[in-house]
Amino acid sequence: MCHPPVRPRTPPSGTRMQSFAALFRRAAACGLIILLPACASLPEARHPAPPPHPRPAVVFETARGPVAASQRTAILDKLKDESGRSDILQKHLALEEAINRDSPLVLGNRLTLLQDGPATYRAMFAAIRAARDHINLETYIFEDGEIGTEFAALLLEKQAAGVQVNVIYDSVGSIDTPRAFFARLRAGGIQTLEFNPINPAKVNNKEWLLNNRDHRKLLVVDGRTAFLGGINISESYSSGSSARPRKKHTEPERGWRDTHLQIDGPAVAEFQKYFMDTWNRQNGPLLADRTYFPALRPQGDGIVRAIGSRSDSDDRPIYLTLLSAIAHAERTVHLTNAYFVPDPQLRQALADAARRGVDVQLVLPGKTDSWAVFHAGRSHYVELLDAGVHIYERRDAILHSKTASIDGVWSTIGSTNLDWRSFLHNDELNAVVLGADFARQMDSMFAQDRAASDPVDPVQWRRRSIFLRLQEWVARRFEYWL
Repeated sequence: MCHPPVRPRTPPSGTRMQSFAALFRRAAACGLIILLPACASLPEARHPAPPPHPRPAVVFETARGPVAASQRTAILDKLKDESGRSDILQKHLALEEAINRDSPLVLGNRLTLLQDGPATYRAMFAAIRAARDHINLETYIFEDGEIGTEFAALLLEKQAAGVQVNVIYDSVGSIDTPRAFFARLRAGGIQTLEFNPINPAKVNNKEWLLNNRDHRKLLVVDGRTAFLGGINISESYSSGSSARPRKKHTEPERGWRDTHLQIDGPAVAEFQKYFMDTWNRQNGPLLADRTYFPALRPQGDGIVRAIGSRSDSDDRPIYLTLLSAIAHAERTVHLTNAYFVPDPQLRQALADAARRGVDVQLVLPGKTDSWAVFHAGRSHYVELLDAGVHIYERRDAILHSKTASIDGVWSTIGSTNLDWRSFLHNDELNAVVLGADFARQMDSMFAQDRAASDPVDPVQWRRRSIFLRLQEWVARRFEYWL
């Protein structure tokens, strides 16, 4: 489905636009400040049927390459014992293979679930301080506030100590950051690359693709440790989910609730490949000679697949993988997402799952930094509630997390929102994790978020005010570009 481009209008009151730069960033990110080429469309999801018996062999890899058939059988038996439902696990494994043949399932990883900014930044700083060879950072927003300044100082310190630092930042996402901030990084020897510059004179590629943004959040240290998820380098995350005090007699500023993942082990090489691919596609300067792909040993039991999507490609692997996992879910679908503007196929997949008896639960923002996205997403609540989908809205924090846990065996964490922009116009990056142990951690985290949320009652929702309905109607006109 392809919506025609629309001309920008004055944002309705309530939109969080606190400066001209913020307004420009949002407009640019939505592709509304220039004439765009023909609009992109999502692929029709032709879900592969559940594989028949005998199912095709699932290919696992280690740092040394594909495992032997005997090892594969032992791995599957262990996973079946852990999950308690071998049929569900086998189906998700086979579906993963059918959709993502170019991205291996990698064994032997240690996985650390990181909740909110403070915990994530502490883990990142520890890894950066321990770096000995190189640091590769790719981020949508790199602010020059207290957190950004601390990051910059630490990166400059490591560069001065002989560790090569390479940084990719998005031109629109970091539009508020002074150019002098990145100039200081370059002066210290750090190699920086601005993704799809706003200024056409700085474009290294053949086309000026302002609407295509790098929304990934990836840190790779020494080729051995990777971090990814939803957390930018921004002061918004400094307090985590807790509220921050404001001036006297004013309400406290809401904290941000987000999720990140630390991976140690062989799968890090797959995420490193994505960083290198972005650097090369953007015609970045020649990287300093470092050991970007060291020999890696198993660090744990996590099974991970790296999945990246590109705005300049017709392939939509993250979108198709998630749709397939939902379409074939048998027990549970637990989604937490920051910007929920589902396309028709995603709405249908969620509704169909609920109708066939799957427990489909969504934790979505109750407050947001984007008026239009918030109300466009709410405009689809009735359809989902009528199908039996359970919707909860997070209280007391700005929800920015992008996670999914399905059937207690399939999980994903990454930068991808459930909206048109993420699926069509952004470079995104997710980790898919297969296994019951990690899924239990994800479900526990989901339960905490649900407990901090208010359920959306179907009867009460149908009685919402005309004013809310009007906002939803207006926002929905723009949902393709949000």
